[in-house]
Amino acid sequence: MNIKFAMTEMGRAARDAERMVAGASVEQRNQALIEIQRALASDRDRLLAANAQDLEIGRQSDLDAALLDRLAVTPARLDVLEEGLSQVAALPDPIGQISDERVMPSGISVGTMRVPLGVIGLIYESRPNVTIEAASLCLKAGNAVILRGGSEAIHSNTALGESLTSGLAAAGLPAGAAQVVPFVDRAAVSALVTMPEFIDLVVPRGGKGLIERVMAESQVAVLKHLDGICHVYIDSEADTEKAHRIAVNAKTQRYGTCNTMETLLIAKAQTGMLPALVTALQEEGVEVRGCDGARDAAPAIVVDATEADWATEYLAPVLSIRVVDGVDEAMAHIAQYSSNHTESIVTENKATAARFLREVDSGSVMHNASTRFADGFEYGLGAEIGISTGKLHARGPVGLEGLTSRKYIVRGDGHIRQ
Repeated sequence: MNIKFAMTEMGRAARDAERMVAGASVEQRNQALIEIQRALASDRDRLLAANAQDLEIGRQSDLDAALLDRLAVTPARLDVLEEGLSQVAALPDPIGQISDERVMPSGISVGTMRVPLGVIGLIYESRPNVTIEAASLCLKAGNAVILRGGSEAIHSNTALGESLTSGLAAAGLPAGAAQVVPFVDRAAVSALVTMPEFIDLVVPRGGKGLIERVMAESQVAVLKHLDGICHVYIDSEADTEKAHRIAVNAKTQRYGTCNTMETLLIAKAQTGMLPALVTALQEEGVEVRGCDGARDAAPAIVVDATEADWATEYLAPVLSIRVVDGVDEAMAHIAQYSSNHTESIVTENKATAARFLREVDSGSVMHNASTRFADGFEYGLGAEIGISTGKLHARGPVGLEGLTSRKYIVRGDGHIRQ
């Protein structure tokens, strides 16, 4: 197969479809989401069978437990996907809204209107649910999308793509509005990111290697994050019960996600809680690594944390703990090692919390909450197309607003510039 030709045809179909989606009423775009939801429900047995095929191949290929967990599609996860479609359909239409309209001294009226970005190219690994989540957001925001999943999920994604096509057809929208790349050759990625005539934004979701490759090759704007090195800081004025619960959840609720805590920072005044906390983490199967202060406070920590640990996204049951003097040293550590994804402070001191929220430079900054909440669904976005750790256009979980742009709208009544 000529991959470049096939991807060009998909790009052309997406560009043609994008104009139809952008011009569709919000009622028609919402109907497409509901029809996709119905297709998922009716196709459930077929989808689970396709995923079982991917999982079996993954086991034979010795994929680790975290990757298999990310790959799995279960009835419960399908329930979440269907609920997400309902949530996105219920969200206000982001397109066509005019804001900040004001009359200028010249007499003209100037405002800004939300408009679709165009065609989105999404490149992702492991998690088939991304296929539906991303498509729903793109369609609601008036965009078309080309979805290129990883080879480990090809059967699942192809099956989900058929459900997308069915739902779009039922709503009277073209199949080109949401296409799943049906082959796994890596040349498809290179083709997708070098078609600026058809693609307006590329969103890579996956490992550091994938994202670095996309950044190096892309001729299209890229919205990305390289790592999810997330921190929880337990302050000297933290409630220890809250801190224990949050730290355990932030690490163990799921290991293979980018919003999982990888480093725990704890004030010296709170090291008395470390023995019980370390025991709880180890009982969950977590390998705990610690600095000298952490190991002194909790002898159950038998592995030294090295310099490399502070800069590592484990995506596995491994956690590094560092004892710090207080919030200033904690924020200095975060500034040096964070990937600017998500950080959380546990404290009862509102002034300290306010400083942390204001000064820590990450896409999501939290107070007395687990980093696992850094997710578009949990933020009420319905779903997310990805997490952005950059500062241009969109930051943090990217939902509908991040998939739109603005244009200036000017109204006059025969006005001319003097």
